Amino acid sequence: MRAPPPLERPLDVLTGADGGIELRENDRLLATASATRIDARDIPEVSYEAAEEAVARTPYDEQTHDLPTCFVCGPARGHGDGLRIFAGPLRAGAVPGKPVVFAASWIPHGSLSGDDGHVAPEFVWAALDCPTGYCSVGARHLGLKGDETALLGRMAARVDRRPRPGDRCVVAAWPTGREGRKLFAESALLSSDQEVLAIARTTWLLVDRQVQRGAIA
Repeated sequence: MRAPPPLERPLDVLTGADGGIELRENDRLLATASATRIDARDIPEVSYEAAEEAVARTPYDEQTHDLPTCFVCGPARGHGDGLRIFAGPLRAGAVPGKPVVFAASWIPHGSLSGDDGHVAPEFVWAALDCPTGYCSVGARHLGLKGDETALLGRMAARVDRRPRPGDRCVVAAWPTGREGRKLFAESALLSSDQEVLAIARTTWLLVDRQVQRGAIA
């Protein structure tokens, strides 16, 4: 992501000779994409019940969420309107070797179905996105206070199997490091039987609140 994409304006998707993709508004570069490899490693096992408990500890509500209508994690979204994934921290020590793990229970709504009856790929990617931001800002051991503003800068994902609407799923996310204003995290989408369905790796950027709102480029 190079800049916040505008809404309700025509954008151009361009494919280069190397297979890379650019998203542009006229001459302004908004985002780039290219193929990469991502491996599953050290993924925590989180039960559906533990994820449900974590949701009750989510740090944001409609009053404190910076973007309460976010399609993925916005608490102002109603059922069937957005994903409503509200990640919260697991209890301290729940996952040995990981000081911070956020998790959320998730039952995909029927409106998220693709033509094949499974959750469409773009919604699987979306489910893996916001929880990594939650856990990154929640990483006290990396010097975060929890009230910082961050924007997604980069994301890579691998989807092995997509759930069906109505399946009980778990989204788990954990921070992996920090370099200045860059925050690194990983996430996984799990079935209720702990099968790893998809994984992601993200980089978030600490930004001014006005940048998050798109008021400053």
